[in-house]
Amino acid sequence: MASKLVGATVRTVARKRTLIPSKAPLILTPSAVNKVKELMHQRPETLGLKIGVKTRGCNGLTYTLDYCTDKAKFDEIVEQDGAKVVIDAKAQLTLLGTEMDYVETKLASEFVFNNPNIKGTCGCGESFNV
Repeated sequence: MASKLVGATVRTVARKRTLIPSKAPLILTPSAVNKVKELMHQRPETLGLKIGVKTRGCNGLTYTLDYCTDKAKFDEIVEQDGAKVVIDAKAQLTLLGTEMDYVETKLASEFVFNNPNIKGTCGCGESFNV
């Protein structure tokens, strides 16, 4: 007969489960929604506008925008007010909680990303680091 060295007891504990609110992966402003819809209307065969990041510039990373025809396995689709944006799997943590805006001035029209995760940007505003 084996001797018992240590005993173990299992008890269930009733815990109140609290839900932790999660950040939205990407929030589009009304002007960004309108521009994405306009771009998708021009190319009805696309799934949405795809956002990614790549290593470039003097500060590390830069955003990439392209038309998306198919969703990769780990890509995430954000749909807001009829506008579809596909976030590349490699960019999801970088873009978490970012607001995407579309701004038109006399000299330029561009998407602007207001990202709370950015630690620094270059002087021209094209590249950033997290």
